[in-house]
Amino acid sequence: MTTTAPVIKLGAVAYAPKVITIWEGFKAYFIERGYYFDYVLYSNYESLTEALIAGDVHLAWNSPLAFVRADRMARARGLRVESIAMRDTDLDLHSLLVVPADSPIQSVQDLRGKTVGFGAVDSPQATLIPLDHLRQEGLVAGRDYTARRFDVLGGKHGDHIGGERLAAAAMVAGEIQASWMVGKNYQAFAREGTLPAGGTRVLATSGAFDHCNMTAGPHIDAGRAAAFRDILLAMSWDDAAVRPLLELEGLKVWHPGRGTGYGLLERAVTDEAFYDAEGRITVQDYRY
Repeated sequence: MTTTAPVIKLGAVAYAPKVITIWEGFKAYFIERGYYFDYVLYSNYESLTEALIAGDVHLAWNSPLAFVRADRMARARGLRVESIAMRDTDLDLHSLLVVPADSPIQSVQDLRGKTVGFGAVDSPQATLIPLDHLRQEGLVAGRDYTARRFDVLGGKHGDHIGGERLAAAAMVAGEIQASWMVGKNYQAFAREGTLPAGGTRVLATSGAFDHCNMTAGPHIDAGRAAAFRDILLAMSWDDAAVRPLLELEGLKVWHPGRGTGYGLLERAVTDEAFYDAEGRITVQDYRY
């Protein structure tokens, strides 16, 4: 009797129309190299994470918050998930607390009694890690300052950057006194004109953290996960057929995955009661 190995299914979140182009391209690239997989798109990372743990998908292109939840859910069940690949642009990021250049605010402590802008409720880089950073400095939202969230597309974990852009625009308009954003978006907002040239400065910088990763779930054979990883790592920016896919996905080089860059987010998730130790959603007013 012959048996056929199950088709590997990859899950991803449809945070923008380009996602279909990206995964159709990756699928074709893998098939050319003898590795067939199919992909399933979800409207939010919470459903994707639950599907990964249940075995409905074997791999997940995960946000950092989704990876934290998947790891908690897996451990609670005696299972294991693993970060197997990451983009060069996912490593050692920082969130920035930005103020107008002429603001009288000179230190984090000057934010007492002020209004600070954050991204979506589930954004690691514009909400959770920033809240944690201020908490470590002794400032708690609702007690020492007012936190104004710019909630956009709940469940996308801030991938769309819309909340960060709205917060930045509100700061420029004088509606709030400071705004959080990840470093690359600070540069992008300056280029596009959301932030006026020379009109802002960085008041504080978070510690380093990692962003997205390709997560191997608990129901994929280790050999097939390793083969998937190896094909990713072999993709070259110098290959004219590959470069458009890498550009769409926002990287030049794939790196081996690691799980060591999520410490700040782990602490923030616990302190802000976003998930419990078993990965259950505990944050209030979260719509996805």
